[in-house]
Amino acid sequence: MHPELPVGGVALADLFRGRGIDLGAAHARLKRLMDAEGLPFEPRERTYGTRLAQELGKWGERQGKPEIHDALYRAVFVEGAAVDRPETLVRVAEGVGLDPVEAARILEAQSLSDEVDADWKRARELGVTGVPTFVAGGEAVVGAQPYELLEELVRAAGAQPRR
Repeated sequence: MHPELPVGGVALADLFRGRGIDLGAAHARLKRLMDAEGLPFEPRERTYGTRLAQELGKWGERQGKPEIHDALYRAVFVEGAAVDRPETLVRVAEGVGLDPVEAARILEAQSLSDEVDADWKRARELGVTGVPTFVAGGEAVVGAQPYELLEELVRAAGAQPRR
């Protein structure tokens, strides 16, 4: 999640240059983890700013369409779509049954900007440094993780299995 990126995004090689990250190995690890959970994933070469996508996600939830998040996931991690472009996001919204005209209006007005800012502020307070980050009981796990590790995190926070 890089809301600060310029329109058009940046090459991942440029974004991670000098950080000692082997992109091929990172993509292979993500692919293994996603395959284990039955999630689609395709390596990508570019990443795009997510600011508008976050606003669209909030709006979609309010419209009773939480599946907007799955559609945004597919757009980013399967299609490699330019989610920094309103026309891309309108297509994603329409794909889950949201009104494309209203989606375009929401994105143009950036009417959920303050809420996204509040989310980012909270993330910084929690020490979030990457996505996904899972927080439970004051503890955090960063990055794509096996189900068992996430289960351990929420159990340690006191969650009980549903019966």
